[in-house]
Amino acid sequence: MNKEAFRKISYGLYLVSSVQDGKFNGQIANSMFQVTSEPSTIAVSINKENLTHSYIKASRVFSVSILSEEAPMTFIGLFGFKSGRDVDKFKNVQYRVGKTGAPIVLDNAVAYLEVKLIQELECGSHTIFVGEVVDYDNLGNDPPMTYAYYHTVRKGKSPKTAPSYQAEEPKAVVAKAASYVCSICGYVYDPATGEPEHGAPAGTPFEDLPADWTCPVCGADKSHFEREA
Repeated sequence: MNKEAFRKISYGLYLVSSVQDGKFNGQIANSMFQVTSEPSTIAVSINKENLTHSYIKASRVFSVSILSEEAPMTFIGLFGFKSGRDVDKFKNVQYRVGKTGAPIVLDNAVAYLEVKLIQELECGSHTIFVGEVVDYDNLGNDPPMTYAYYHTVRKGKSPKTAPSYQAEEPKAVVAKAASYVCSICGYVYDPATGEPEHGAPAGTPFEDLPADWTCPVCGADKSHFEREA
């Protein structure tokens, strides 16, 4: 059997948010799809360990912001690799409270859906939440980000709680400047391409990055990076 078969499945990149006792939380999700058109219903798959899961269970409402291809990796890192138990993800993010009381993230979104929960399906490590769409709107005309684009163009990684997560296959050693892997989110710093948007031109060895340089995805400092074998 070849695990590459799973990589042929199409996904998007979405920000699922909910509310509990007046507090907001949200996370990146890739498994969201429309179930029916009349009435309009959608489903999302959320890991049971994630804080957003408990918020949805408690409030029975959630929103989905469909992310743009131009969404910064730092933004994706905030909602995809950090926990709302440790940080306030909404502190510096533009959002509004929807009809259900759930927050709707507007930053880097091309559209949103607001949902009331109508059914839950227990699926091992995840719950599939099915809900009726009670409000929605288009926010822009930029292309929505697909999971393939996130992986191949933006070089993004899947968190271990994602339903599509697969451990990376060992790579053959190639004689070149060493790449370094973030132990928090799995981002790989490749000296050949650098990270020009974050002060690291192509050709910059990891060792030459400034001491205050941080992971462009999750914000971890250099001490959390390990040399790739």
